[in-house]
Amino acid sequence: MGPAASARPWSEPNMPELPEVETTRRGVAPWVEGVRVTGVEVRERRLRWPVPPRLPRELPGRRLLAAERRAKYLLFRVEGGRNLMVHLGMSGSLQVLPGPRPARPHDHLDIALESGYLLRFNDPRRFGSFHWFAGEPARHPLLAGLGPEPLGRDFTADYLAGACRGRRIAIKQHLMNSRIVAGVGNIYASEALFLAAIHPARAAGRIGRPRIAALVCAVREVLEAAIRQGGTTLRDFAWGEGKPGYFRAELTVYDREGEPCLRCGTPIRAVVQGQRATYYCPRCQR
Repeated sequence: MGPAASARPWSEPNMPELPEVETTRRGVAPWVEGVRVTGVEVRERRLRWPVPPRLPRELPGRRLLAAERRAKYLLFRVEGGRNLMVHLGMSGSLQVLPGPRPARPHDHLDIALESGYLLRFNDPRRFGSFHWFAGEPARHPLLAGLGPEPLGRDFTADYLAGACRGRRIAIKQHLMNSRIVAGVGNIYASEALFLAAIHPARAAGRIGRPRIAALVCAVREVLEAAIRQGGTTLRDFAWGEGKPGYFRAELTVYDREGEPCLRCGTPIRAVVQGQRATYYCPRCQR
């Protein structure tokens, strides 16, 4: 019903893009799957959307059956055909704590488990959200319009080539559109485009099929590497206190403006696209 006795409860740092959300899922899953909820305490309902008032009444007594992920949403399947969907927003985090602990600033919600552990949500900026609903998650309004998972079978070169055909929008912004592909955020879009040697401002419709295929492979490679990096840090977490560096130590272009390109030595440049910072090598990426 839970992890081995030698394992330690888990927490994740405040940088939630898809790899960090997936690492969150992998981190909390052993502690919650198959475990019954005994209580829910909501200290602050005013998140991006108000915490559903029915949640503290209806979740206790039900067993959490599975911890899944769709794009950047955590999805907990709950006994009785219910679902608890969580978005970490810009600064949210989930921690597994060994029983009741005094609440710190921004600890907005606790889910108590029959194992004695506590799932705690902390969110300084309050852009995260909780959604409590019945039925098939794929039909939920926040999930229904999402594109394929970037690590799933449907994200192929043929699919992306079709989605890019005739489009004048810059490829980086196109790649970050969740209706095109679900969950590729700013950091990893920049990294994937560098790996595929594609300029982030190039029109999506002006990229040939071989380079589209290279981009699909690059997206997968970057995300999988980031997830592996997150996964290797899990054993270093101790009682919700650890904060490892995740993938940042291995970033090739993101947040490296003015530093030499790791391939050619040209200084990395930064521009703003869609109100987001984009980093690229002006020599390697065309």
